[in-house]
Amino acid sequence: MTFSTINVDISDHIATLTLNHPDSQNSLSEATLGEMIEALEWLCTQDDAWALILTGAGQAFCSGADLGKMDAVDVDGRSLGERAAVTMDALANPLILALQQFPLPVVAAVNGVAAGGGMALALAADIVIATRSAYFLTPFLPRLGIVPDMGASWFLPQRIGRARSLGLLLLGDRLSAEKAREWGLIWACVEDDVLLDEARRIAGRLAQAPPRSALEARRALDAADSQDLVAQLGYERDRQRELLDAPAFKEGVKAFFEKRAPVFER
Repeated sequence: MTFSTINVDISDHIATLTLNHPDSQNSLSEATLGEMIEALEWLCTQDDAWALILTGAGQAFCSGADLGKMDAVDVDGRSLGERAAVTMDALANPLILALQQFPLPVVAAVNGVAAGGGMALALAADIVIATRSAYFLTPFLPRLGIVPDMGASWFLPQRIGRARSLGLLLLGDRLSAEKAREWGLIWACVEDDVLLDEARRIAGRLAQAPPRSALEARRALDAADSQDLVAQLGYERDRQRELLDAPAFKEGVKAFFEKRAPVFER
């Protein structure tokens, strides 16, 4: 497919979605949000796409909202806040949910600044790797007086706890990629010149897993966050009841005894 603000390609069963307007540090315009949703929907129909890499062109991953285009003047009787809420309902929030419900594993390759909604976009991926020169920024409250959005207030405490999340949100300090890895916010920090190679290596491994493995993993962890141990044990039982009878488990067991790598049906 052809887009104006992003690029999408598929090679060796790995799809790569690149935010492609580096002149604005890959900010999240309405057009970009809409095209990303459209691209994810299209990728769900492509049998040759088994994993997804999300990255940015140029020196930035994503700078979040383009503040220069946020006009506070009323339009059609609606304030800036009212218009922003409509955009969030129609585009920004559906994009984050689409990533969480995406059937393929998602690797975010953070090649530069990931600020505001751009940070949340990266954290919506299953595995996040970043260059050593990259950093994360939460300018919402200390610089703008607004709360974090696009799921940032949910992703941060899920990964690094309340104390560190509050510190980041209230102080707005840069969080280096190395510190983010140390805190457990991201999976890995790599040299700048090997980022995409490492992203493709990880995505390649994920692509060999049974279909919908990423979706099962997300749902299991989400369930664990919202219920007690007894309920979670029941959840695990119910999923095993279905998955143990699925073709993937049969192939996995067969490959184990034949001492080979499993080859799962697509």
